[in-house]
Amino acid sequence: MRLGAPVFVEESTPETWIAALQAQGYSAAYCPITADADAPTIQAYVEAAAAADIVIAEVGAWSNPLSPDAAEREAALARCQTQLALADEVGARCCVNIAGSRGAPWDGPHPDNLTAETFDMIVETVRAIIDAVKPKRTAYTLEPMPWMYPHTADSYLALLKAVDRTQFAVHFDIVNVINSPERYFGNAALIRDWVAKLGPHIRSCHAKDTRLSTKLTTHLDEVRPGLGHLDYRALLQALDQLDADMPLMIEHLKTEEEYRQSAAYIREVAGEAGLSFV
Repeated sequence: MRLGAPVFVEESTPETWIAALQAQGYSAAYCPITADADAPTIQAYVEAAAAADIVIAEVGAWSNPLSPDAAEREAALARCQTQLALADEVGARCCVNIAGSRGAPWDGPHPDNLTAETFDMIVETVRAIIDAVKPKRTAYTLEPMPWMYPHTADSYLALLKAVDRTQFAVHFDIVNVINSPERYFGNAALIRDWVAKLGPHIRSCHAKDTRLSTKLTTHLDEVRPGLGHLDYRALLQALDQLDADMPLMIEHLKTEEEYRQSAAYIREVAGEAGLSFV
């Protein structure tokens, strides 16, 4: 396993980026450049990562390829293709997006999100993204969400089969699919189920936590690792069964100190379980 997170640098260069990652003990990273970077800049970052044994975990393609607005939908499709091409160029393990929503906001719930029609739309959209780019070194993945496909391990398996492209793989964010008290209190079993069914297809993972409050009705909040109920021991043990370069990427925090605290907690749990990061 490899641990990673965003890093904070005043002026990003390959040298400052690597130094910031090494200062925090990270061996995985989010892609530090955008698709409009010139070829020498991209190559400089790729070479710096390789020399420092840093795995570029993922390139984000955050957009809504299922938007009901035609212009937004077309722009999202183009963005996904551009970002997938960037991921392939830098050798990232994956390009990641959500499937998209049939309404607004782009990442929110909608009555049509979990329908057979939308499932078929996702299949066609993912194929269109992959077939336009034909990546050779990376894969396109969908981050699971609580109110859109893929929202269960079985729905992800169904998408993998329906899309039928070797360049379509899995992004693993277990917190996003903990959307009930049953899943909240039984999250260790949920983690093991996802990894047992999808493990060989997983390219990158997100690290965060979830906390159930007593506020009615069911109310779940995303919190930093260590402040919620996620069974990190079970998560790390499950991920340790996968390939040695599997990235676990901390996300959605505001400050460098929060990232440090999260990394320290994850490393502490790993140590207690007899596990370690590359």
